[in-house]
Amino acid sequence: MTDIARHWKWTKAVAAAAALITAPALSYAEDAAAPPSPTLNFYGVPGLIDMPSGEALPDGTLAFSVSSFGGQTRTNVTFQFSPRISGSFRYISLQDWNSDGFETYRDRSFDARFLLAREGRIRPAISVGLQDLAGTGIYAAEYVVATKNFDQPLSLPGRIKVTAGLGWGRLGQLGDIGAPFSGSRPAFDPNDNGGSPSTDQWFRGPAAPFGGIEWQVNDKFGVKLEYSSDAYAPETSRDVFERSSRINIGAEYQVSRFLRVGGYYLYGEELGVSAQLVTNPKAPPRAFTLAGPRPVITRPDRAAAPEAYSTGWAPAKGKVTEQLGPVIEPLLREDGIRLESLTLLSTARVEARVSSQRYTNNAIAIGRTARLLTATMPATVDTFDIILMQGSIPVTRVSLSRSDLEQLEFQPGAADLLLARTALDSAPSDTAPDTYVPEGLYPRFSWAIGPFVRPSFFDVEEPVRVDAGIALTGEFRPAPGWLIAGELRHRLVGNVEDTATSPSKLPAVRTSAPLFAQEGDTTIETLYVNRQWKAGKNTYARLTAGYLEQMFGGVSGELLWQPTDSRLALGVEANYARQRDFDQQFGFQDYDIFTGHVSAYYDFGGGYVGQVDVGRYLAGDYGATFSVDRTFKNGWSVGGFFTLTDATSEEFGEGSFDKGIRISIPLQWLTGQPTTQSATFPIRPIQRDGGARLSVPNRLYPQLRDADARALREDWGRVWE
Repeated sequence: MTDIARHWKWTKAVAAAAALITAPALSYAEDAAAPPSPTLNFYGVPGLIDMPSGEALPDGTLAFSVSSFGGQTRTNVTFQFSPRISGSFRYISLQDWNSDGFETYRDRSFDARFLLAREGRIRPAISVGLQDLAGTGIYAAEYVVATKNFDQPLSLPGRIKVTAGLGWGRLGQLGDIGAPFSGSRPAFDPNDNGGSPSTDQWFRGPAAPFGGIEWQVNDKFGVKLEYSSDAYAPETSRDVFERSSRINIGAEYQVSRFLRVGGYYLYGEELGVSAQLVTNPKAPPRAFTLAGPRPVITRPDRAAAPEAYSTGWAPAKGKVTEQLGPVIEPLLREDGIRLESLTLLSTARVEARVSSQRYTNNAIAIGRTARLLTATMPATVDTFDIILMQGSIPVTRVSLSRSDLEQLEFQPGAADLLLARTALDSAPSDTAPDTYVPEGLYPRFSWAIGPFVRPSFFDVEEPVRVDAGIALTGEFRPAPGWLIAGELRHRLVGNVEDTATSPSKLPAVRTSAPLFAQEGDTTIETLYVNRQWKAGKNTYARLTAGYLEQMFGGVSGELLWQPTDSRLALGVEANYARQRDFDQQFGFQDYDIFTGHVSAYYDFGGGYVGQVDVGRYLAGDYGATFSVDRTFKNGWSVGGFFTLTDATSEEFGEGSFDKGIRISIPLQWLTGQPTTQSATFPIRPIQRDGGARLSVPNRLYPQLRDADARALREDWGRVWE
């Protein structure tokens, strides 16, 4: 099969997945009791021990698991991307492989599952799955499986669930019943580059039944018994381990809400262990309580106090603004909101430009700003224009009526009623005359010192390598829209430098990463100048120059068209990049390149955002990157991506093309304190040179998306908090 054909199959698969994500859920029995959250098998998916089950994890669940038996260890990450769709990434090591040039064989693979039917009163939960759909194929399998829960059967305590399924490929090796869909499957080849979906073998070849029972005795303790259809042919033929039975048994213990551990006896020969760490971004483990908002201050009745509505101050409204600004600014700062400007546009209208420094939900910042304005503005001012700023860029204007705030504060459904009476539109770029700007807002300097961690995942010898040390960061903002920033690092410990360099048929733009780790302990991570502004009603612009990332410096320019109330945004970016010296000081190497992309972003709603970037990459290859991310209201984000370019599978090397997942964790989820900061972890099965994009700080769309009108409407329920 040609590389173009393989790539086209991936593109069609992503389009189908996007359609499934946004499609209405299939109907199911409304009277069915919600089944308990499923436990995981050794592959990190809902299942028994080695076999899958028919259930789906609760929507949004993120699960990390490790299992080990018979000289093999599987490290798994599974994400329930939507109520019906989940995906998994897996890294394995097989000891004592002793053939094909491997002493310990290591591999990476992806799974996909779709919940066909939810469990009803009579009907079982039914799922279809693709296992190792884009690896070398060592675990390649497909299955259809059903699971049914029974409460206190035969008067036994707890709950029993029964699972039965039919497997192909790896799960169709023992006790097959023939080939329902005919066809043959290629044999596993450990020297294959992997990475491309083998659609021509899915559900082909012999199929075999499997099944089992899980008894959850109580909230803590459970036991499992399964009948496996996996012959473990590659492992047993190489004496990795022996198998003499198809029966596996095990016991598991729920240590805490998040952690489950288990011990097992497998295939009549081996002992095994597993640990499952399961969390859900919808339910943060450390709850925090926001300080109560200020009350809405109701104006006196006009008839009873007409003097309060005098407009005699109008000729001096600039002085009034200068008097009110210093009162409002520190009060907003206490609430984690930065006042960037304040303008009395008329005797009836005020404009406040603000940015949230504490809340990931911008509706909270809007609501708290509006409450404070009711307590400070003259009684004649009835319209509050609150302009939401992101990185000094005005994004969305929220126009609220003061009278509505006074009337609705304690009404049932107050948030929905207020939204129906509120106007959201694109913010003007210029401020009016007589604008108050807080003293010290510009220029301002900030710095921080703290630890850093740089992980490196899944090289040919180790699943995880880490460098750690101390980082000094600084930011100087001389004027609105201008930023001079940098980060200095000193490595104290780590082993990323021990990663073996991998030969490449493309320019070594990413495979040289170990050389960057080897050359310098004290490094300039970034040092750049950034200018960004609103270029038109719906257009934003950015220019960045300097040391942009660990491996490259240069100049980057970007234009983004993003109407504040549109699902669609379009952008174009052009870069000149030059490779930095390995010591990451001030020097450069000879390699340079012009790169750039045209990008389309689409907000599907419900936190799902798709992105397509088409253009030229750092190694000179041309192609496109496809990605889908799911962002939760508390700041969590989980997504996946892959890049297809004109670099062939042979030129790219192991993995065939660039792909991976990325996880962004808000620090408030870990610390229990509200903050807008987060930590992002891209995880690739392998980092190669094909499809490598320049990493540029402060790209526009991620900055602006949370401040547009659509995001505000989705989060508006918290405007009164």
